[in-house]
Amino acid sequence: MFQARRFTQLLNSFPRELSLLPAIQIQPFSSFSHVLNFCNKTQHLHQIHARFILHGLHQNPTLCSKLIECYAKLGHLDISEQVFLSISSPNTLLYQTVLRIFSNQGEFTKTLLVYHEMISKSIYPDGFTYPFVLTSCSRLDVQQGRKIHGFVIKLGLDLDDSVGTALLKMYRDGGNFDLINKMPINSWSKWNCLNFEGFQDGNPAESFRIFEQKRAERLEPNLVDVINLLRASSELKSLKLGKLVHSFIVMSNLNADLTVNTALLTMYSKLGTLENARLLFDQMLYRDCVLWNIMISAYSRNGNPEESIKLLKQMGRLRIRADLFTALAAISSIAEIKSVEFAKQMHAHIFRNGSDYQISIHNSLIDMYCKCNHLEVAKKIFDLLPNKTLISWSSMIKGYVSHNQFSQALFLFNKMRSDGLKLDSVTVINVLPACVNMGVLEEVKHLHGYCIRYGLNTTISVNTALIVSYAKCGCIDMARKLFHEEEIEGKDLITWNSMIGAYSKHGDWSQTFELYSQMKRSNLEPDEVTFLGLLTACVNSGFVEKGWEYFNEMMGTFNCQPKQEHYACMVDLLGRNGYINEAMNLIKSMPFKPDAKVWGPLLSACKVKSETHVAEFAAEKLINMEPKNAGNYILLSNIYAAAGKWDGVAKMRTFLRDSRLKKVSGYSWLDVNGRVHEFRVADKSHPNSNEIYRALGTIEWEIKEGGDMSLEMYTFS
Repeated sequence: MFQARRFTQLLNSFPRELSLLPAIQIQPFSSFSHVLNFCNKTQHLHQIHARFILHGLHQNPTLCSKLIECYAKLGHLDISEQVFLSISSPNTLLYQTVLRIFSNQGEFTKTLLVYHEMISKSIYPDGFTYPFVLTSCSRLDVQQGRKIHGFVIKLGLDLDDSVGTALLKMYRDGGNFDLINKMPINSWSKWNCLNFEGFQDGNPAESFRIFEQKRAERLEPNLVDVINLLRASSELKSLKLGKLVHSFIVMSNLNADLTVNTALLTMYSKLGTLENARLLFDQMLYRDCVLWNIMISAYSRNGNPEESIKLLKQMGRLRIRADLFTALAAISSIAEIKSVEFAKQMHAHIFRNGSDYQISIHNSLIDMYCKCNHLEVAKKIFDLLPNKTLISWSSMIKGYVSHNQFSQALFLFNKMRSDGLKLDSVTVINVLPACVNMGVLEEVKHLHGYCIRYGLNTTISVNTALIVSYAKCGCIDMARKLFHEEEIEGKDLITWNSMIGAYSKHGDWSQTFELYSQMKRSNLEPDEVTFLGLLTACVNSGFVEKGWEYFNEMMGTFNCQPKQEHYACMVDLLGRNGYINEAMNLIKSMPFKPDAKVWGPLLSACKVKSETHVAEFAAEKLINMEPKNAGNYILLSNIYAAAGKWDGVAKMRTFLRDSRLKKVSGYSWLDVNGRVHEFRVADKSHPNSNEIYRALGTIEWEIKEGGDMSLEMYTFS
């Protein structure tokens, strides 16, 4: 039946006549079978296949079964099928191999065709293969599965664990729950299947209910039960449940099993209880590489990269060979501590142990070197990659953005698109800051259109990134539209914070405060970022009382501890409004040492009020922290000038001249018709500088005259 569906033309290396060649085995085939285990390239597989034909092994069922598997693993299912069709008399092994491969590859129709051909020859699958046939029935035709169920009963395989589980799944997928209850299937199969299906349906709590039912039927728990319960505890994020299961494991004497210990360690690490995880890890008599990897990864994920590196070194001293997953966890930890020395050692270790065959390792190395401020090494690894993935491009773009090399990031992004790669949400989020900082609003709009076209805008993180990008590019109306288009339930805290921050920076303070009230009504609890946006709005609007209200609410109501940025905002708010002494008292009350972000606003406030004594104190603190920042000396010089202390002015200017410190001039970007223009203070390098300064002069005159002329008429191409 199935064999009649031959292809019209086989590959040149597999002529139609090969099935008629005599099966003369000149050499033993054991060596060929051994070689196939190491074959990972299609070209090599073709050569070995040719040898089969040369030595008359092309009809050997065992070798052909192995060959079919190898082609399938390399993604050549069509060639696997052709090899199978070339066999004149397939045996049980060949049929079962093809059934398994077709089912795993999603070729369910072909699976059933092969099965029926097999049955017509009175060849029947075993208990290991029937589940693949039943899986195909559950995807295509449960009624046909009921007929196959009859064959299973005749063969006496219905009590086989794996077959029973497959039958349960098939009937469950088809909604035949009454049949499930009537089936005389081994109890363990039934419960294991229900456990698995509970996880598949996103209901991990079902494992505990099933466990209670099993106990009610007086069935003793096994390893699968406790592993499922530990997994359920992790999914439910319940440490209490996890500890109860741990207690049960100890009382049931299951704690000596390596699989159970691995599940326990995984549970504690996922729930972030590193003390419990480490205690369990240290008490284990036998620790394989998997356990070391779990512990190293746990420290890395939970913000303790130093301990992760220590554990890696200990692993090496005990001569436990690290694998791919060890390397990935270690790279992540090294990236966090930004150690170039460790980075180079890890890179050399990976190269020496041959772990650099995986693209995921190269992508992680790119990210590591970017975070260690070695962009040139990251770029070299990136350039040498023969098959760059989307993650490779995205990691390199992110590296450029994090180092403020926005033009390089956009250049790489455009090259990636020209190579025909399809963007994902992570790439869009990584490249948007480069567009914003370069002032290319058109690129932001293009990315927005791309997200709509390919459905990426349904992701909350992408929508939030677009809101922030539009707001920073000055398109507050577009940011507002995107925010309000999203359902209230779909907005997370980051989305609310982004819009609050956008209103705050655009001077729409009433909307900032109103949005905060709406957020609280939606039962979302604000965090430090929320209050930073609110305090910024208070600084810009001069609302001192409201600033104090939010600052106290932050600590008292929501138990959020203010950071340097929050104190900086309050100092700025108080200083701008003449409360210099109150600002100083607030700085003295800080639970940690104030940094330059706090002293800077105080020094600026002293310029307005000519508070030279406080200014000198603040300047001294700033200069100790930033001795090469010329802006601090210039600001102090201006304060002396405002107070008429010309000796102080002369002293500052002399110091700046002798130390050769220069203030870094500010600049801004402007996108006009897709072209980015850069402007600096007193800059006349622009080709339209005369027209620009003429327009600025006119605007200045209009302002002085009290006019309100629209800026739209002063647009230059």
